[in-house]
Amino acid sequence: MDKARLLLKYLKPYKWSAIRNILYNLLSAIFALFSYTLIIPFINILFNRVAIVTSPGEFRLTIGYLGDFFKYYLSAFIDKHGQAGALLLVSLLFIVASLLKNGLIFMANNSMAYIRACTVRDLRSKMYHKVLRLPLSFFTNSRKGDIMTRISNDVQEIEISVMASLTMLFRDPVSIIIYVLYLFITSYQLCLIAIVLLPLSGWLIGLASRTLRSSSLLGQQNLGRLLSVVEETLTGLRIIKGFNAENKMKAQFAATNEQYSKIFKRVTRKAYLASPISEFLGTIVVMILLYIGGILALKGHSNMTSETLIAFVVVFSQILQPAKNISTAWFSIQKGMASIDRIDQVLEAEETIVEKENALPIQGFNDSIEFKGVWYAYNNEPVLRDINLKILKGQTVAIVGKSGAGKSTLADLLPRFMDVGQGSVQIDGVDVRDLKMKDLRYLMGIVSQHPILFNSTFKENIAFGVDKADMDKVENAARIANAHDFILETEKGYDNFVGESGSKLSGGQRQRISIARAIMANPPILILDEATSALDTESERLVQDAILKLMKNRTSLIIAHRLSTIQHADLIVVLDEGRIVETGTHAELMNKKDGFYQKLHSFQAI
Repeated sequence: MDKARLLLKYLKPYKWSAIRNILYNLLSAIFALFSYTLIIPFINILFNRVAIVTSPGEFRLTIGYLGDFFKYYLSAFIDKHGQAGALLLVSLLFIVASLLKNGLIFMANNSMAYIRACTVRDLRSKMYHKVLRLPLSFFTNSRKGDIMTRISNDVQEIEISVMASLTMLFRDPVSIIIYVLYLFITSYQLCLIAIVLLPLSGWLIGLASRTLRSSSLLGQQNLGRLLSVVEETLTGLRIIKGFNAENKMKAQFAATNEQYSKIFKRVTRKAYLASPISEFLGTIVVMILLYIGGILALKGHSNMTSETLIAFVVVFSQILQPAKNISTAWFSIQKGMASIDRIDQVLEAEETIVEKENALPIQGFNDSIEFKGVWYAYNNEPVLRDINLKILKGQTVAIVGKSGAGKSTLADLLPRFMDVGQGSVQIDGVDVRDLKMKDLRYLMGIVSQHPILFNSTFKENIAFGVDKADMDKVENAARIANAHDFILETEKGYDNFVGESGSKLSGGQRQRISIARAIMANPPILILDEATSALDTESERLVQDAILKLMKNRTSLIIAHRLSTIQHADLIVVLDEGRIVETGTHAELMNKKDGFYQKLHSFQAI
C-alpha cells in the first residue's frame, strides 16, 4: 500500500489526464455494452421472434421504458422495411457503436501514454537530482553499477511492469462495473454466482504471484552486481591485462551472470503463469454459468430466455478479458513493486548535508578559517579527534600524515562534503553549517589527485564552474595552467573533446586542465589534493608551476603526499590517527629531534 501511494504521488501532477482517461474508458464501455446487447434483436429478427408493440407507453426514465421503446421502434421498422432491412439497421448500429467504442479507447490510451511518459521522466529526474543532493558518504557503501541500475533498469521496469499495467487498471475495472450492472439487471441470480466465482478464481491466481515480488527484487539486485563487475572491468582493464587476471574476471562475471540468469528464469516462469491460469479458470466459470443459465431458460424462470442467455454469456465473456488483464496487471505490478522498493531506497535516503532554512549569504573571504574542537566518525569509528586549527587569509597550510590519518576528511569538512560530529568549522567566525551552501562552495576551488574531467570540450571543462564562458578568460586560465599550447595542438583546439574522463589526454594534461578550471572559477580558497604525486618529472614540473601560479594571493589548504612539494608552506600540520601531533614550518619541524614530521621526511628521502 505504501508503494502504491508512492506511485500515486508521481501520478498526481497528471490527475486531469487520468480523469479524462477514466471518462473515455467509461464511455467506451457503455458503447461496447450497447453493441454486445444488439445480439438480442439480431437473433429475434433472424428467427422471426420480434414481438409486435403498438405503443411504448408513457415516457419514463427507466431501462424498462427504453427497452419497450426500442421494441416498438424495431417492430415498426420491420413492418415498414422487412426483416432484411431490420438486420441491416442492427448491423449499422453495431458498426457505429464499435467505431465510437474504439475511438474512445484510442483517446483513453493517448491520455495514458502522456501520463506514462511524463511520470517515468519525472521519476528519472527525481532519482538524478537525489543523487546530486546525497552526501559523498552515501556512495561509500553503494556501488556505482547498482545506482546506475536503479536509474536505468529499475525505472524502465516500472514503466514496463507498473505504468503499462495502469492502462488496464484504469480501463478494465470501469468495463467490469458497467457489464456487471447489466448482468445484474438481466439475471441477478446468475450475476451473484459470477460475482462469487470471479474473486475465487482471482484468489487462486494471487497464490501464484506472492513470491514474484521477492524474486524480482533479488533479480534487480543481482543485475546491479553484474553491472558493477562490468564497470570495474572497464575502469581497471589496464590492471586486469597487466596482471593476467582475465580468467579471474571471466569467472567472477560468469558466476554473477549465471546467478542473475537463474533468478530471471524463475521470475519469467512465474509471470508466464498468469495468462494460462486465468484463461483456464475463466473457461470453468463460463461453463458453470452456461449450465445454470441453461437450466433457468429451460424452466422459463424469470425473464431468462435463450436469446437473453446468449446475450448474458456474450457480455460476461467480455468481463473475462478485463478480469484476465487485471490478474496479469497484478502479476506485473508485483514484479515492478520490487523496482519501486529499490528506487524508494535512494529517494528516501537521508540527506545529512542540508542547508538551514535561514542560511546566511557569504560573498567573500576576509579573515580566517578555523577548526574548533572538530570530531568526525565514520560508522562510529573516529576519523578526526579534537582538531583545533586556524588558517589565516593568504596562508598556505599543508596537511601531512600517513594514509588513513584523516587528511582528506579534514579537507572535505570545509566545503561541507560532510559535516562534523562535534565542534565546528568556521569561515570568518561563522559556522559553515549556517552559510548558504552555494555561496560557501563558490569560495573554493578544488584540484584533486585524480583529476575529474567530463566528456565534453576543453572549453566546457575549463569553464565548468562558471555560468557564462568568456573565451578570453578561458584561454587566459589555460595559459596560466600551462595548458594552452597542447590544447592548440589538437584538431579542433578548445572545441576538441577530451574523451570520457579525459581519456584522450595524459595524466599531466588532465591535471593542468583541472587547474585551469580552478583558475577560471577564481576562488579565494584552494583545496589541493597533492596534484603531482602520480606524474612524470616533466609533467610534474609543468603542473607544479601551474599550481604555484594558482596559489598566488589565495588561501590554500594542501593535502600533501610528497613532503618535498610543501616545504614552502606557511604552516605544516601533521596528523596521526585523526589527531594533530605537530604544527610548524618545514624548518621548525625538521629541527624537532625524533619528531613525527622528521621521520616521515626521512622515509621519503631514502
